[in-house]
Amino acid sequence: MTTFADLDYVHKQQAQHNQALNLCADDYSLLTDLYQLTMAACYTGEGIEERRASFELSVRRLPEGFGYLIAMGLAQALEYLEKFRFSPSQIAALQATGIFAQASDRFWSLLAQGKFTGDVWAVPEGTAVFANQPLLRVEAPLWQAQLVETYLLNTINYQTLIATKAARLRDVAGESATLLEFGTRRAFSPQGSLWAARAALAGGLDSTSNVLAALQLGQKPSGTMAHALVMALSAIEGTEEQAFSAFHRYFPGAPLLIDTYDTVAAAQRLAEKVNSGEMQLTGVRLDSGDLVTLSKQVRSLLPSVPIFASGDLDEWEIARLKAAGAEIDGYGLGTRLVTGSPVNGVYKLVDIDGIPVMKQSSGKITYPGRKQIFRSFAGGKVKAERLGLLGESSPEEKPLLQLVVREGKQLQPLETLETIRQRTAASVASLPQQTRRLDSPVPVEVEISSKLQELTEETKKCRRNSGLL
Repeated sequence: MTTFADLDYVHKQQAQHNQALNLCADDYSLLTDLYQLTMAACYTGEGIEERRASFELSVRRLPEGFGYLIAMGLAQALEYLEKFRFSPSQIAALQATGIFAQASDRFWSLLAQGKFTGDVWAVPEGTAVFANQPLLRVEAPLWQAQLVETYLLNTINYQTLIATKAARLRDVAGESATLLEFGTRRAFSPQGSLWAARAALAGGLDSTSNVLAALQLGQKPSGTMAHALVMALSAIEGTEEQAFSAFHRYFPGAPLLIDTYDTVAAAQRLAEKVNSGEMQLTGVRLDSGDLVTLSKQVRSLLPSVPIFASGDLDEWEIARLKAAGAEIDGYGLGTRLVTGSPVNGVYKLVDIDGIPVMKQSSGKITYPGRKQIFRSFAGGKVKAERLGLLGESSPEEKPLLQLVVREGKQLQPLETLETIRQRTAASVASLPQQTRRLDSPVPVEVEISSKLQELTEETKKCRRNSGLL
């Protein structure tokens, strides 16, 4: 029963914390949609909460202009499942809402005592995948598998988008180009900026300007300067040249931003210092203007100095710059990397208590049963894709979904960022060129196995015979 003390707790929590809306691991279980909790309460009331359920997370269709996706976000998904708990104060707060007045006592007991005890199958991070292929499957008691949906979709959808864009950027720019992630200020949230930095590095970028993300990932953050420093020091100390000298005095390894006023004039003055031996310049950055023309002019003045470009760049713009002969050695990627068309991942029930189930809504049909992705290669390139049932096998094909959690326990330590980055590069390199291209890419066709087709028809038939269709 909800008491005045419970309501007082809720009001105090709202007053103290709601304006900040910060997230910590203790809050993971409440970071969900309401209907996950109401469904779990209903399952409990009907006595089916412990039935074994399998949910698969997949993408119905690729974002427009994409020929593949790079699976990412599994590490954060597994951390979430490991820390999945409801504290007494969280349960009291839920009770105080009044929404769950008809929920059974058993529901509250489940939340109080429960933790994730299921199995998880997943494709390794950095693996190229296509539409309607499960990136992850959760096999657990129904109430647990249902409650974890929202968080899993959140981390996997977003990181998969960023990793895919990063992989495409690397593919277009080439291995020799330096690619820096500059998107923190444009990411959708502070938490999102950390995930974006991680996914970008795992997808193929060299470093990030996000200091917290870099340090937490054991990386060294990278960056240059902003126009503000040049304007401030120029105004106080007299010239742009003095601003460059001051910054270079403290950070001799950092590239200089040279387009605050006159890019070519700045390059000329720097060239004089470099040629006289007064300065050893490690790089310059261009953030505006005609990057093709300016980069060529700067290269003529500073032939041995790396040139970086930034300013709302993406894979299409980098391809255009390269085709036009721009003299650019590296790119800073921000807004267009950490935003864009979303990955529309979904999390759907495919089996309950050994009974295969499927969704048959128009345009949103799912395949029933626990599935496996089978990939075959020829000459190091992806030859064919087959979506089949978990029990199928073929010596010529490689199954992609791996068991990563058994009975709530992770089976392997988390992979390093470098391991995932290498897998991403290998995955992209294995794809057909028509799948990798930017203009009208053609995804690899995914064949549906005969056993999966048979199960699909049997499942439809069972529903028709039961009068549900």
